[in-house]
Amino acid sequence: MGFLGFIVLGLIVGVIVKAVLPGRVGGGWITSIILGIVGAIVGGWLGSLIFGSDLGTFFDIKTWILAIIGGLVVAGIWGFIKGRNKKANA
Repeated sequence: MGFLGFIVLGLIVGVIVKAVLPGRVGGGWITSIILGIVGAIVGGWLGSLIFGSDLGTFFDIKTWILAIIGGLVVAGIWGFIKGRNKKANA
């Protein structure tokens, strides 16, 4: 899958992550979309590392599952970091 495919997949994953974790992802839609793009890349990397599988074609269900899992992982880490920063600033 090419660079443009990662961006489009990340956009969609960002919207899904924002819907699933609305309170954990601070910063609005732009942040969610960026986290979705990073999550798609992380999902592909984790898939190749853990399962010996990488992101296939855009319409492959394995690609979507790995990208969504990667998006949720990245959003969870982002929420943890942002939550810790709020406590440090308070």
